[in-house]
Amino acid sequence: MRFFRLLKIIVITLRYGLDEFILGHSRLRPAQTLIRALLFWRPISAPRGERLRLALEALGPIFVKFGQMLSTRRDLIPLDIADELAKLQDRVPPFPYEQAAAIMEAAYGMPVAQVFERFDITPIASASVAQVHFASLPGGREVAVKILRPGIGTIIEKDLALLDSAAWLFHKVSSDGRRLKPREVVAEFARHIHSELDLMLEAANCSLLGRNFKDKRLLLVPDVYWDWCREQVMVMDRMNGIPISQVAHLRSIGVDIPKLARDGVEIFFTQVFRDGFFHADMHPGNIQVAPDGRYVALDFGIMGSLTEIDKQYLARNFLAFFRRDYREVARAHIESGWAPKDTPLEEFETAIRAVCEPIFDKPISEISFGRVLLRLFQTSRRFGVEIQPQLTMLQKTLLNVEGLGRDLDPQLDLWKTAQPYLERWMSEQIGWRSVLKRVQQEAPTWGAILPMLPRRIDDFLQREQNPHLVKELHQLRRQQQRQTWVLSLLALALVGLLVLEAVRFF
Repeated sequence: MRFFRLLKIIVITLRYGLDEFILGHSRLRPAQTLIRALLFWRPISAPRGERLRLALEALGPIFVKFGQMLSTRRDLIPLDIADELAKLQDRVPPFPYEQAAAIMEAAYGMPVAQVFERFDITPIASASVAQVHFASLPGGREVAVKILRPGIGTIIEKDLALLDSAAWLFHKVSSDGRRLKPREVVAEFARHIHSELDLMLEAANCSLLGRNFKDKRLLLVPDVYWDWCREQVMVMDRMNGIPISQVAHLRSIGVDIPKLARDGVEIFFTQVFRDGFFHADMHPGNIQVAPDGRYVALDFGIMGSLTEIDKQYLARNFLAFFRRDYREVARAHIESGWAPKDTPLEEFETAIRAVCEPIFDKPISEISFGRVLLRLFQTSRRFGVEIQPQLTMLQKTLLNVEGLGRDLDPQLDLWKTAQPYLERWMSEQIGWRSVLKRVQQEAPTWGAILPMLPRRIDDFLQREQNPHLVKELHQLRRQQQRQTWVLSLLALALVGLLVLEAVRFF
């Protein structure tokens, strides 16, 4: 079976002229010449990116998802190919209701009619990994039910094995094989696709994002009904919204479109810099707008997360970029560990200036923040910077957010909208608020450790059986007791200051 699948891949590769990607190595030019002579009849007039997109669509849904992921690696692939791959749509025909019912009955151990009060047999959405039906729970609660495709795990494993084989071949025969790291890219894709096969993980992602935006001021996230969730089935609130791409409809019902664009930027930067957890698949199909103008988030299979180091790296770079302080951008790269410690600061600063400075002479409507970040990543790579996967996901999401914002409001000032959030976050991370916050977090630990410290030292010295040190220990113990009282009072005072400041601020 795998042989026939591989044969189909070879045929489609030749049909769309993708041999130019594989046979680019100088040692294989004779083979490329022979293939072109034998296939002289095939029409190859479309650009290479379009041909690659069409080939992936012909190969099936898993290859489509791989192309979508590949479009996010703009630090590795040419932009013309990345832009074309970004057009890939993860839409496949739905599978029959009978199969969906069999999956749910196996998951619940009872017929569908005993689980749901009503279940719509026609799916509302269908993609490569799962499809969604509307239903109602006992009592009438309207919900959306997401069901994994039957046998999707086996299909994915087979296609991943073929992708890895193709990546190995590309690495061996292509002139760009070593630079593009194809097997590492396939491994990254495999991690993402495997996480989508467990709907309990997606439900957990949805639940966490909902808690982060529990005030529901800007973003609505469906509630998860855990009693009805399984690895193959996810049940959540049915959300009623208007696709964000229907701008004319949104305007006709009174939605403030410029405010909607600004709110989208605020939601993104709040996810990144406040929570370190963000929706990493924010294309128009996954975003709706409620009639009152609030955003509605859908599909939580692909989420990104950032460490505190990641967030500090990004915030320092963004703020320095706003201020045109390119030395600080270079220093942030080095001090955060993304660039080698021996990177020449002045040379790195000059390279970054060459990327960033030209955009400040352009009107805001012509500036792409995401593409600037991309060029910054590409420049950094020349200095030995290894861009981490979570940052490429962030860059891809930023491109999505920026594109959505500009579609809504072409004059959106992304710099002006984002800067207050970054400055506030940096103040909380490195200012006096940060000191008080850390004291509050560490005070319980200090209170538990300090009283025990003299006894632990005493026990250690007793084991050493050193009478002179034991005598000194008793003196030290009395000093430690006095210091414990002083430090405890200091910690309580700092916590009190933190409470007073929070009351004053809010």
